[in-house]
Amino acid sequence: MPARLPDVGGAADKITLIPQDFFAELCEQIIQHLNHKIPGVNTAELCQRIQTSGIEVNVGDLAKIANIVSFLFSTAARSNLSTEELITALGNTVSVLPKHAVQVIRHVWNEQGKSISVSEDARNTATVGQFVDIKWKLGVAMSSDTCRSLKYPYVTVTLKVADPSGQITDKSFEMTVPQFKNFFRQFKEMAAVLETV
Repeated sequence: MPARLPDVGGAADKITLIPQDFFAELCEQIIQHLNHKIPGVNTAELCQRIQTSGIEVNVGDLAKIANIVSFLFSTAARSNLSTEELITALGNTVSVLPKHAVQVIRHVWNEQGKSISVSEDARNTATVGQFVDIKWKLGVAMSSDTCRSLKYPYVTVTLKVADPSGQITDKSFEMTVPQFKNFFRQFKEMAAVLETV
């Protein structure tokens, strides 16, 4: 493989803890993300399900594993590697991966790896995050330690965004009602412009 994998020592220890079915689901989500079928890999949701099954893993470790596997698959796609070439390169580069992880990688790559489309344009394009969802709620600040009666309305907006590596994160911010109205007006203007396209 032309590019070197990042340090996987600590991540390999965590992969050992992850059951094969969860690791396979993670790999399949990564392939879907690389094929632009889903905006990103929801490591927070998967981590919660893994923890519910009684396994101690944190979302940061799972995100690191997802980044390593995503790098592995995208590098293999760019290099147009067969399943056997990928496993050989993986064995030469990373000898610390548990056997079940290598089996899952082999299976997922064999079944879905060739579907990853890597165009020349995609290789040369700068990557940016992708919008997934938006949620908002109206609140009223009733009081604070410096002011007894605020009755100050505000809007909390939460954007769900998939970063270029596919990790889905939430970004939250607060606005005053006039700021939110301006924000909404700008969205209406964008929608009007898009209608003309």
